[in-house]
Amino acid sequence: RVPKEKPKAEPAPKPRQAPTDEAQMAAAAALARLELKAKAKPPSSQDAIKNQVRRELMAEAAASEEGLSAGQQDLACPAREGAAAPSVSGVYFICPLTGVVVRKDQKEKHLREAIQAYFSVDPVAASIMSIHTFNKDQEKLRVGMETVAKYLDNIYLHPEEEKYRKIKLQNKVFQERVSCLEGIQNFFQAIGFETKTLPVPGHETTEEYYVLQEEMLTKLEDLKDYKEQLLNSKPVRAQLDRQLCVFKPSPEAARFELPNDFYNLTAEEIKREQRLRTEAVEKASMLRTKAMREKEEQREMRKYNYTLVRVRFPDGYILQGTFYARESVSALYNLVREALRDDWLPFELLGPGGLKLMDENLAFNECGLVPSALLTLAWDTAVMADIQAAGGELPTSPLKPELLSRVQTLS
Repeated sequence: RVPKEKPKAEPAPKPRQAPTDEAQMAAAAALARLELKAKAKPPSSQDAIKNQVRRELMAEAAASEEGLSAGQQDLACPAREGAAAPSVSGVYFICPLTGVVVRKDQKEKHLREAIQAYFSVDPVAASIMSIHTFNKDQEKLRVGMETVAKYLDNIYLHPEEEKYRKIKLQNKVFQERVSCLEGIQNFFQAIGFETKTLPVPGHETTEEYYVLQEEMLTKLEDLKDYKEQLLNSKPVRAQLDRQLCVFKPSPEAARFELPNDFYNLTAEEIKREQRLRTEAVEKASMLRTKAMREKEEQREMRKYNYTLVRVRFPDGYILQGTFYARESVSALYNLVREALRDDWLPFELLGPGGLKLMDENLAFNECGLVPSALLTLAWDTAVMADIQAAGGELPTSPLKPELLSRVQTLS
């Protein structure tokens, strides 16, 4: 947690006449990192999948004439360049299938469209994605998948038994455990089942069945693989877009104006909270127990789903990113390291009053860094002294040139 007491002032480093062993090691590490800068990677299979899904979505949009207009597309993706407002316009996510950035309220719709487009690439994988992503009841999902796995195991172990290759759709167990799952029909079709109406022996009625096609009896190993994929796959989750921004030095750095997306509240609840804040003075004068204070703190933390964090560098430039409120502070340290020209340089992040963030494993809301926070970056003084003693020079700005090329202005 952020300590309450201020850190003791560190003694000024003594002047050094020659490079120390540590300085030489730091310089060698820097050279090694520069030499090992990642070269352009060849397109991966994941890139090919993203490109294919993008093409499918574009073709589908053109065919239905329901594609977004240019103005809508500008609204759907946050601006990345030019002058920007002091805070973000909303919360955005990156679709792992297409790489497209979408608003929070458009996330599920886009995921559905992307998975639907993926059916043309791999119908089995797409149906499994749909099952894991859109069935929220985890217990019901587990029971349903285990039941389907038993169906496939029976076929694999007893391919000569015709009864195992037929699944009655009106069967009570099938109805309660399997057919209630979203996407399950697409899965059965994708792995080789077809719907047939068959007569009931001894009766004049008929019933609906899933029947495995004869050709699949020569592909029993495929059925086994499909079962393993079904049991071991994970839901498709859109990744929170950090909306990484760099701002010029500004006295407005500590001012935040956040959209409703950052709050776990409705608009009416937000207004009510604002009204309650006017009564905070009266509450502060009341004698409260430690348990009462802790309960109020927990309730306060649950109000926020996300937090907007700014880090001010020694040269005044400001790095901004969006995080989950319950995400670990280590994510912020990683973001800062990735933004540095020399990511090997050790640094500390300081809160108001120069208090250090000591434990990177704590969540933002546990450190009081929600729904927004302004932190200050400080270099390790010993390492800086070694670099200067060795005659080394740091760049004018520690940030990567590609970030500085699209610096914005806080207004």
